[in-house]
Amino acid sequence: MNIFTMGGLGLENEEHAGRGGTHPAVCSRKACRAEATWQLLWNNPRIHTPERRKVWLSCEEHREWLEDYLQTRGLWKETIPFAMTTDPGEAI
Repeated sequence: MNIFTMGGLGLENEEHAGRGGTHPAVCSRKACRAEATWQLLWNNPRIHTPERRKVWLSCEEHREWLEDYLQTRGLWKETIPFAMTTDPGEAI
């Protein structure tokens, strides 16, 4: 064990600990490890400014479920395609 794996990276990512490489973006649905293909933009108007956007990533299978979850609570703003950039410093 090292300081990188102690920070919650998990055993599945231990081989990548301390490296500068990027990890594949995965779906935000609990227990789903599928590759993300959508960005669900949302904000909570009770605590965020109107222009602020939080992002959940979604695979194709869970897009509708996550959108419904956010819409039911009045948080959903927009869903747009997700494309992983090659430069981690570049905005998505």
